[in-house]
Amino acid sequence: MTRRLIVILFAAWTLLLAAASGPDTFHFVILGDRTGEAQDHYYEQIWAEAAKTNPEFVLTMGDTIQGLNDATADAEWREAEKILAPYKRFPLYLVPGNHDIWSAASEQLFRKYAGHPPHYSFDYGSAHFTILDNSRSDQLSAEELTFLEQDLKAHASQPLKFIVSHRPSWIFNAAALNPDFPLHRLARKYGARYVIAGHLHELLHFTLDGIDYISMPSAGGHLRASGKYADGWFFGYATVDVRNSTARIRIHEFQGRNTDLDDWGPTGLK
Repeated sequence: MTRRLIVILFAAWTLLLAAASGPDTFHFVILGDRTGEAQDHYYEQIWAEAAKTNPEFVLTMGDTIQGLNDATADAEWREAEKILAPYKRFPLYLVPGNHDIWSAASEQLFRKYAGHPPHYSFDYGSAHFTILDNSRSDQLSAEELTFLEQDLKAHASQPLKFIVSHRPSWIFNAAALNPDFPLHRLARKYGARYVIAGHLHELLHFTLDGIDYISMPSAGGHLRASGKYADGWFFGYATVDVRNSTARIRIHEFQGRNTDLDDWGPTGLK
């Protein structure tokens, strides 16, 4: 093999590697709630396990602190920062949960430690993420829905869209397969593909008009009800592999089983 051919082949291989790892092909992690009566060390261990997948960024579903007390909230955020310190190399996008924001003072602390307002959006490669704030209400307010529509309209050209909030304000409509509610109408109008929430600490998966609604499992907050894996009660996280306009979501039980999102349905494991 001539030297010139080796140089050409090496250049071609370099270009292939760059294309494979470009911004339209990437991997990220989704974590559920840390609190809501955090169970000892699960969150720290789940972070350590998820970090081994080397994500481009991490998206959380909220409840980073136990909160609900203005007097202790700042100290709790500082403690959370210590837990997160080993993973500063990963960009972190926080969603405001009801344990994070409950008052004007706690909202200011969220802004300080999260580094962004309670609702915001961002792009990564071919994907767009709209983060909504329903920390103080089970429902999405008119203000949040207005923000959502304006944001989705402004980023209509992004082929893959995620809508994220802490509380699953959509759950009763999604469970009843009712397409006639404001969030779903906007998701359908602007081509959103995934709607994701936390709060319940239970993995549930609904599909409505081709849109996946996902309730994330706990990343540290206490388990409820049956506590059975097949019912969606376990500690874990999700990995998402994006390629252009498609995403593959894998569900990982902490130190346990791995499944595809489609293995789960409205009542747990299919």
